Amino acid sequence: MALFGSKVGPTPLENVDVVLADLDGVVYAGAGALPHAVEALMRAGESRRLGFITNNASRTDASVAAHLRELGLTGVQASDVVTSPQAAVRLLANAVPSGSRVLVVGGEGLVVELEKAGFIVTRSADDSPAAVVQGFTPDIGWKDLAEAAYALALPEEEGGIPWIATNTDWTIPQARGIAPGNGTLVSAVHTAVGRLATVAGKPERPIFDEAVTRFEARHPLFIGDRLDTDIAGASRAGIESVLVLTGIDRPKHVLAAPADSRPTYIVSDLRELHEPYPATRVKGDVTTVGTASVRIDGIDLVIEASGERHVDLVRAASAAIWNSGRAIFGFRVPEELYADPFFRP
Repeated sequence: MALFGSKVGPTPLENVDVVLADLDGVVYAGAGALPHAVEALMRAGESRRLGFITNNASRTDASVAAHLRELGLTGVQASDVVTSPQAAVRLLANAVPSGSRVLVVGGEGLVVELEKAGFIVTRSADDSPAAVVQGFTPDIGWKDLAEAAYALALPEEEGGIPWIATNTDWTIPQARGIAPGNGTLVSAVHTAVGRLATVAGKPERPIFDEAVTRFEARHPLFIGDRLDTDIAGASRAGIESVLVLTGIDRPKHVLAAPADSRPTYIVSDLRELHEPYPATRVKGDVTTVGTASVRIDGIDLVIEASGERHVDLVRAASAAIWNSGRAIFGFRVPEELYADPFFRP
């Protein structure tokens, strides 16, 4: 991994043939583009394929592509967008026959994909659906969740029907702040029925496998803003990853990242995709990235030099903690390491 690479680091885009970007918190927050995201991605797309992966099930691939074009990502087509409903439909096709009636909790993005695949959509458990597929839309209400609970009352091992969730993101970034995501709604149904859904979107592999297959990627790079879905999912799929600090997860989350959710690269915004990535240098108990250095002294994580850029301090501290084999709660961490000067929606 480049985070622990040689003294001269290439850019994160070195040898990458397909850049796969999450949307919420990476390209935009709400309707507006995040600073520098469009320009950086357009530049990356000059010499490699661009693809977009989203867990948001409320919109179609065509509407997402249109939004991206409006933001300045010219040339983006529906086929460049991989959605969690598409991954969910692929899972559903292996679970029930084509043409089956499916109870949908979700919006247009999910309905369109199901109907394209030949499934019949219903909103009522009284229609004897063969499966339940649940995705996010802002219009979901109690009655929608109740219908899903009625249809899923019998456990699958006792003859009950399959339940597929497009994703289980707990939160979703919006222009006004952080709002509940599909995971909170799936959890409500789970609490009612005592069952777990099969998940199609990040952090599970189906959505990444769909993207790699569609774009014929040999060396893809995935960009996300969440450790628990984006980075963990890329890790499960064997894809190198970039965590950008313009969305959900902040420096304190990066320092505490579990082993299966650690990015290959950490950037403050997408301009840094095009910058040589500073190597991590370890000498004794001191870890240095750029001009930032930290030292492990027993249970204390000591800042030797804050450096010229705070992102390098986050990179150095993360590398020191991760290499130690100890969890974050095994250290006393200076408040400066939890500072968050980075842009956030």
